[in-house]
Amino acid sequence: MDRAAVFDVDGTLVDTNALHVVTWWEAFRQAGHDVSMHDVHRAVGLGSTDLIAHLLGDDRDPDEDAGLSAAHTALYGQFFERLPALPGAADLLRRLHADGWTVVLATSASGAELGALRRAIDADDAITGMASADDVQRGKPAPEPVEHALELAGVPASRAVFVGDTVWDMRAGSKAGVRCVGLLCGGIPRADLEEAGAQAVYADPADLLARLAESPLG
Repeated sequence: MDRAAVFDVDGTLVDTNALHVVTWWEAFRQAGHDVSMHDVHRAVGLGSTDLIAHLLGDDRDPDEDAGLSAAHTALYGQFFERLPALPGAADLLRRLHADGWTVVLATSASGAELGALRRAIDADDAITGMASADDVQRGKPAPEPVEHALELAGVPASRAVFVGDTVWDMRAGSKAGVRCVGLLCGGIPRADLEEAGAQAVYADPADLLARLAESPLG
């Protein structure tokens, strides 16, 4: 029976979380908002609208959301051709593909950003499909991105594992009913990932690959 390995991208396969922190912080600063980088870091992994709402609150002016998102996209876009894959990312995806796993990406990125991330990973030969922000109405921590990835893979939740680096990933995967694996390379503490639903935690893709046999992907 088929099985699916679903992967978040930012902070899980590509080392972008710090870039998102700085560029979101600058977007907020330019708009006159004092938001700490620590708080931005904890919100990375949410879609743009949810991230803005999480950081500014429901009493913000929602008409400002599009401008904030556009400012972040413009600032972050300066790095599109320099995004670094995390150690072992491509090797891990290719190993899972060779082992019979259907590899699907589930990300809040879309458009040119998603293209840049895929170029950074450089493992399209191992990737079967993508569930992007364009494919769902609600992003993580809602389960829709993971559920759509399972649809693309054609497997039930019981035959899937979701790998991510944020509490939003772990909550989305848990709500979708899949086993969750957390990675520390996004900068979120192990205890937070485990509390949010991670059944196992590894340092980065290379560490997961080295310990694959003992992992939920073994």
